[in-house]
Amino acid sequence: MSFEFKKKLPIPREIKEMYPMSEALTARKQKMDQKIIDVITGASDKFLVIIGPCSADSEDSVCEYIGRLARLQEKVADRLILVPRIYTNKPRTTGEGYKGMLHQPDPEKEPDLLQGIIAIRKLHMKALADYGLPIADEMLYPENYWYLSDILSYIAIGARSVEDQQHRLVTSGFDVAAGMKNPTSGDFAVMLNSVVAAQTNHNFIYRGWDVNTTGNPYAHTILRGSVNKYSRSRPNYHYEDLIKLYDMYQERNLQNPATIVDANHANSDKQFKEQIRIVKEVLHSRSLSPEIHKLVKGVMIESYLEEGCQKIGSQPHIYGKSITDPCLGWEDSERLIYEIAERC
Repeated sequence: MSFEFKKKLPIPREIKEMYPMSEALTARKQKMDQKIIDVITGASDKFLVIIGPCSADSEDSVCEYIGRLARLQEKVADRLILVPRIYTNKPRTTGEGYKGMLHQPDPEKEPDLLQGIIAIRKLHMKALADYGLPIADEMLYPENYWYLSDILSYIAIGARSVEDQQHRLVTSGFDVAAGMKNPTSGDFAVMLNSVVAAQTNHNFIYRGWDVNTTGNPYAHTILRGSVNKYSRSRPNYHYEDLIKLYDMYQERNLQNPATIVDANHANSDKQFKEQIRIVKEVLHSRSLSPEIHKLVKGVMIESYLEEGCQKIGSQPHIYGKSITDPCLGWEDSERLIYEIAERC
């Protein structure tokens, strides 16, 4: 066989028993869940800013970044909810390259999935315990979600995953907000189909169990731009895109119509500085249209301590600089968050 079964890994219940959430931390997490849910449902008029590194590559630098966000949250709490991106699984278009902390807790060492599982759980728990912000991650592997199911307050389903049946069905079992990105083709109908599936109850096989789900009413869309057949990026954050999405939502019987605009990826053509302009344009569109204001619940921004990116193993290694896609630096990010607060 072409599979080599190296060793059996602990199941999620065993990992949770090894690294348990305290009652106090669980209660804090549930409060964070509800704050985000209230934005998605319209019960709160606060604005979500889901922000952080392209991929979480180092506990020290990620936690320093989140600490800065936590101090900033205190100053904008009347208008914004800052949600740190702690993305520990990195999707790779060709399957090559760094796949995130789950695979390599130390990017310069060989993959170690057991230590990776432990590292990401400890990182998420430390971030929640020390800084008190709701935590976001991407569900790249549905079968791995349960290792973090008791910690995450926001979950993103990526552009390459959103058409996959297992991702949609597993999302239907979440009790927290889940953002379904448009596929790389940019097809809004496919994206909305994923929301329909996520909001519906299902019966399927999951981790060797026959399971039922009740549907997730907080599943919503994320606009991240698209790529055409010539691999050219096409944005979908403009006024007319948002109005079209609003109209398509009205044609479907979906709960809590909502969208988040991802300012990077194909929307910026990975020109990370463009995120600043894109966020400002989205805020301007919200000011022009009550429909867009009601629909757009937040933005997603890739940001780290230092701007740009570097290669793994580069010398000198710059602390807090992305080793995957380039990110905004802290100074630009801080100014942008203040401006978002002023305009929301």
